[in-house]
Amino acid sequence: MASKEQINIFGEIMEERQRQDRKFGSNRSHTPAEWLMILGEEVGEVNKAALEAHFGYPLSADREGTPKERVQHHFKEYRKELVQVAAVAVAMLESHDRAFNTVFNEEQ
Repeated sequence: MASKEQINIFGEIMEERQRQDRKFGSNRSHTPAEWLMILGEEVGEVNKAALEAHFGYPLSADREGTPKERVQHHFKEYRKELVQVAAVAVAMLESHDRAFNTVFNEEQ
């Protein structure tokens, strides 16, 4: 049985999937290589946010912040990017299943 925390996280991932569909369209079909490049770009954003949090990078030029506020901001960005990575992985699975079912004429 899923915990409340897991249910909340999966809900966030589904919200992000819906946002991606609104932005890029639903039923996106890419090759595995294209999907991996998209996923890699998202993982790169997670890396960037983690790096900025770890080293306490400054905020944008128009925002000041204490060291603690900077780290908190970057860790929030890190989490947001992780949700986007998970949502892209779900989109990849959806695309895979559509392609597999089309090629092998299996019911969806």
